[in-house]
Amino acid sequence: MKIAMVASEVVPFAKTGGLADVVGALPLALNDCGQEVIIIMPKYKCITDSKFRVSRVSKDVSSANIGENIKVYFMENDLYFNRDGLYMNKDGDYKDNLERFAFFCRRALDWLKEIDFAADILHLHDWQASLTAVYLKNLYSKEPFYSRMKSILTIHNLGYQGLFPKNEFAKLGLESSLFSVSGLEFYNQINLLKGGIIFSDFINTVSPTYAKEIQTEELGFGLDGLLKQRKNVLSGIVNGLDYYVWDPNTDRFIVQNFSARNIEDKSFNKEKLQAICGLPVNKDIPVLGVVSRLVEAKGFDILAQSLDEICKMNVQIVILGTGDLKYHQILGAAQKRYPSIISLNLKFDDPLAHKIYAGSDIFLMLSKYEPCGLGQLISLHYGTIPLVFKTGGLADTINKNNGFVFTNYTKEEFIRLVKKVAVIFQDKKKWMRLINNAMKCNFSWEDSAKKYIQLYAQAKEK
Repeated sequence: MKIAMVASEVVPFAKTGGLADVVGALPLALNDCGQEVIIIMPKYKCITDSKFRVSRVSKDVSSANIGENIKVYFMENDLYFNRDGLYMNKDGDYKDNLERFAFFCRRALDWLKEIDFAADILHLHDWQASLTAVYLKNLYSKEPFYSRMKSILTIHNLGYQGLFPKNEFAKLGLESSLFSVSGLEFYNQINLLKGGIIFSDFINTVSPTYAKEIQTEELGFGLDGLLKQRKNVLSGIVNGLDYYVWDPNTDRFIVQNFSARNIEDKSFNKEKLQAICGLPVNKDIPVLGVVSRLVEAKGFDILAQSLDEICKMNVQIVILGTGDLKYHQILGAAQKRYPSIISLNLKFDDPLAHKIYAGSDIFLMLSKYEPCGLGQLISLHYGTIPLVFKTGGLADTINKNNGFVFTNYTKEEFIRLVKKVAVIFQDKKKWMRLINNAMKCNFSWEDSAKKYIQLYAQAKEK
């Protein structure tokens, strides 16, 4: 099949979050499975010709490659994209984001015709690419070149929908009738993601459980009714993990490489982590690792409430990340109270993140909701046992065989589970069995790509 990915960010060219990782990795896996893939994205200021070997292919389009032969086409418009940030600056979201991404979506469709790439599937990502499906069905479908194209929209996080004032609707170049409850209108605003959900042939999310959760009032962000209406074409596929980047056997950031065959060498990484974090070096104390944004949605409300109780147990905690000032202050005060138990690192530090995955015994992911999650997949591969709340991708990837799961989002439930885990940790036979099970888990992109190919085939036949 011929697949055109349309996305606002792609690794290694531009990134603000996990979306870029997915669109940078999935096409490579699809290509390895025999699919023909191209990627279309905006040409941001950060994408320099010298850094990425970009070459010009038309007056307003340039390109580069990822992998051996996947073309990434950059749609250029200096007025819209020659800026320091992708979506915002220090003052907030760019005021013309509606125009910026409307231009991008139409230019992407026009570019397909210019290069005669008659895609079977347009794979669109999040609100920034959603208008592609709207334009395809309303402005382009009568043209023979586009008439057989099918669109799939991947929702990476329903919380981000692309909302704009209703008085800007004319800028989209669509019939005014599409600003309605059955169209892009959402509580008297324009909602681009809603448009993508309505007009895409299939919709998917980044885990099966998240696909169900977004049909509930609690996690539907106002779109649960619409998503229920479209449930027959809504599904979830767990993201893959790039095992070339995250592999304890080759990881250059850790003090001692290891694998399931020489798992005893993991202990050297624990000693190093304890030492560099200023904690007592003791192999018999379980180390709880956290790599996260420090915000309530990631579970820092119950972690903050639980710290005094947890610090009475024989454990250590290493935290890496930045976020809300509130949690910086709460965690900072806790570190002062328990300097030999808590190591707090308020920064972005990729080498330290690798060391935490390799050197911790337990990895905490307490997210209230988590569309997919990457941390738990990494920790499994490093033999660090995840402790998670049962939601989204965490529910789909962690179970009693490879980790620990709590189902009631309360500090009492969390504290109870940590106590249980601390006891199990001392049973070396049980703990080694958990480590072996964790390291056997396979969440490669190859597996996810095969599921996407099945989804593409469904869409093509529709």
